[in-house]
Amino acid sequence: MNTYLRILSYAKPWRRFLPGYIIFSILAVAFGVMNMALVAPLLKVIFNEESTKTVSEIVSKPEFAISEEYFVGIFKYYMQHTIDTYGKFGSLVYVCIVIISSFLLSNIFKYLSAIVMAKAKADTIQNMRIDIYNSVSKLHIGYFTDQRKGDIISRITNDIQLIESSITHNLKIIFREPLTVVAYFWLLLKISPSLTLFTLILLPVSGYFISAIAKRLKKRAIESQESLGRQLNILDETISGMRVIKAFNAVGYINRIFSSEVKNYADIDYGFSKRYELSSPVSEILGAISIAGILFYGGDLVLNKGTLDGSLFITFIAVFTQILQPAKAIAGAVTHFQKGIASGDRVFEIIDIEPAIVNKPNPVILESFEKEIEFRNVTFSYGTKKVLDNVSFKVEKGKTVALVGPSGGGKSTLANLVPRFYDPNQGEVLIDGISLKEYDYKSIRHQMGIVTQESILFNDTITNNIAFGLDEINEAEVMEAAKNANAHEFIIQEKEGYMRSVGDRGSKLSGGQKQRITIARALLKNPSILILDEATSALDSESEMLVQDAINKLMKSRTSIVIAHRLSTIQNADEILVVNEGKIVERGSHSELMKMNGIYQKLTAMQGL
Repeated sequence: MNTYLRILSYAKPWRRFLPGYIIFSILAVAFGVMNMALVAPLLKVIFNEESTKTVSEIVSKPEFAISEEYFVGIFKYYMQHTIDTYGKFGSLVYVCIVIISSFLLSNIFKYLSAIVMAKAKADTIQNMRIDIYNSVSKLHIGYFTDQRKGDIISRITNDIQLIESSITHNLKIIFREPLTVVAYFWLLLKISPSLTLFTLILLPVSGYFISAIAKRLKKRAIESQESLGRQLNILDETISGMRVIKAFNAVGYINRIFSSEVKNYADIDYGFSKRYELSSPVSEILGAISIAGILFYGGDLVLNKGTLDGSLFITFIAVFTQILQPAKAIAGAVTHFQKGIASGDRVFEIIDIEPAIVNKPNPVILESFEKEIEFRNVTFSYGTKKVLDNVSFKVEKGKTVALVGPSGGGKSTLANLVPRFYDPNQGEVLIDGISLKEYDYKSIRHQMGIVTQESILFNDTITNNIAFGLDEINEAEVMEAAKNANAHEFIIQEKEGYMRSVGDRGSKLSGGQKQRITIARALLKNPSILILDEATSALDSESEMLVQDAINKLMKSRTSIVIAHRLSTIQNADEILVVNEGKIVERGSHSELMKMNGIYQKLTAMQGL
């Protein structure tokens, strides 16, 4: 119930929807009940049970009042008046016209209430989608390395879709149908209190069976959504790694993995469907048993005891059959809701995750970088695996510090701590003598430009990729950044120029072209601090030359932290730090490190330098 109420909270403020929905629903139910209430007088006319006395002898025209007595009295008055004027057939026409009018008004108000609820549903899903997307975008980098991408996408797409179809879609059932059931029972009580009480004995039995089925559905629903998330993850990895899959003749292998998960999903979904589909026949059977019981008990009241006349008994049965439909809808909604509740739990699981990187109250704004970046006794672990162990060093403003060493030594982790993608487990990272935790983290990142080994581009134009994150785009500045990044020439070779789409993940560009676009993006930002994470390691010699030239332009007059495997690119760095097994084992200039005959010297020898 808490999950359901929380989902409904996304439609707030309810004052936009609730008053109109309640009014339209009440009017729809009222006119719907009136339809059934008119069955008895119609039958009296047909079966010649109405009196032949004149209208003045039977009933006088009632004074206007908003009450049941007034509407019943005015109906009887005009009906008797019609009998006096036009005879029994005329009264039959009169009742039919009133029934049609009542049906028309009932459905008009039903439609209006549905429109109001459709707006509430649309707003609920809209707000929930935005909320979960905002929550995902605020999560720390480590979350995305620990979780399956497909499962995250499944929660944002499929789980939200299930919430829409199984919960918000049935809001009108939860609100309106109980009101309909209550109104019809009120009418049944008016017709025959004893027969109504008899029907009430049968309903708890139906409710018990339906609730027993519903309780078994939630677990299956969660398993179903988790399996769907795994399928999306396999699909994403397949599309991203198609070249590797084909190169290693692994199509059959990956197909078997996907087929196995699809089969698992089908088994889970079949198990869910067996229980879900059981609710409809169970409610149908229980409804038939209820009607048979009413026919038996009510027939006894009519035939043997004489306490109920035939027309009222037929009306009672007609009204009771009208109760079965909303009661069945409520039962179906209860069972169907379990899937939506399970999806709601999965969505809120992400929304409720507290971001690991948050600002302190009243954080310091880093207006500009003035002096130095300092790592002071920094220790960091991914879970239980220690990656950095008591690391200390400084990067002075305007200097270039290179991080080199064997893979897995902790170089990228050091670089990721500077923009505060992570916080150290022990020690501190400081800028201008102040811990990064004291700063507004957005102001820290505003001072930085990052170029990674993997060129991250978005399925948009070249202009929008270079100007990514900027509220206003200055085309002249974009072009200047592209020229400095050695990207302008290949951009203008195409007809579309800067408006050319780069494709999904930059698939329409070569590796060197993509990297130059990312360098142009960093140049346009004009950062004070530059982080280069193996920016040329995946390029061919010609592309590397162009990219390295662009990087050299980018690094001018900037403070740079460079991670490099190709040591030829960092020989002119002001200081080189050799990182191995989470510690700085050597430090100094290129010439100083060569004299040490240590790890750095071995690495240069391996690269033929």
